[in-house]
Amino acid sequence: MVRRLIFGPILILLLLGLALLDDAVAGTPLPEFLRWTSPDTGEVGRGALLLVFGMVVCGLGGIELARLFNAVGIRASVKHLMFASAAGVLVGGLTIGPASLKMGGHGTASLIQATASAAVVFLSMLAYIRDRDLKGAAGAVAASVFAFVYMGVVIGFVLAIRREHGVFVMAAAILTIKSSDIGAFFTGVAVGSHKLIPWISPGKTWEGFVGGVVTSALVGTGCVLAGQAWGGAEDLAHMPWWFGAVLGLLLGAAGQAGDLSASVLKRDAGLKDAGRLLPGFGGVVDMLDSLVIAGPLAYWGLTLATVIWPLAALEPAGGL
Repeated sequence: MVRRLIFGPILILLLLGLALLDDAVAGTPLPEFLRWTSPDTGEVGRGALLLVFGMVVCGLGGIELARLFNAVGIRASVKHLMFASAAGVLVGGLTIGPASLKMGGHGTASLIQATASAAVVFLSMLAYIRDRDLKGAAGAVAASVFAFVYMGVVIGFVLAIRREHGVFVMAAAILTIKSSDIGAFFTGVAVGSHKLIPWISPGKTWEGFVGGVVTSALVGTGCVLAGQAWGGAEDLAHMPWWFGAVLGLLLGAAGQAGDLSASVLKRDAGLKDAGRLLPGFGGVVDMLDSLVIAGPLAYWGLTLATVIWPLAALEPAGGL
């Protein structure tokens, strides 16, 4: 836990630095051969650097997923799952939300999603046909599809938050989700006695769960109030504090559900950690597991907030 407390803030600072750099390069002109990615403006879009970073990190997560699947007898290829995970992030990052890539019209995003999904299935299948060893091919193809969605597309929702709401809102969403882990751990250590789901994760308790979601609710409220005080996050500035508390509560619960989803995979494989890449965290899967359910929920919660409280609604009549 000490290493997690040391490396956790370091990872947060690195992500924040990358997000600020991403914000700085957004709007710069694209090279001619990349203009097709932004046909309307010809400029670097918001979230471009984070998209590349997400592809690299989730590609590494594909290595860990292959390890988990192989541990239960599913012949998953490391390179196939790395490709599927990175492709999922790319597809999710480019196609989720109204600000998504539209090369030829508003239906392009759906076409990209459908084509990429089919490609992951059939390219994985072709790879095993080429090897002339079909035993376990169905499970291996299923593993590729799982990696495409679990370690790929769902992370695209976090990138969509960055693209549509800005750096501060994305950071606030991630902080709210991840704070549930911290609150759950310390509450569980202090007063935890009633096991939550012992056959999935023996160390988790109901007291820890409650402590985690309450922590996320407090952090969500704090992020909304900070956004209003700072004035640099317009979406949060027009959101009532209690909505931040409610959304934080839901994100905390969803974050812990995502953590349990990774525990299912690890217990099935008989492994404590998915990997050993990150000191104190285990691996990429262990670091990102809380986002796989909470990330999409955060995106839809923020989308709902902008519908209920549009920016114009609270602007004074006749104002600039």
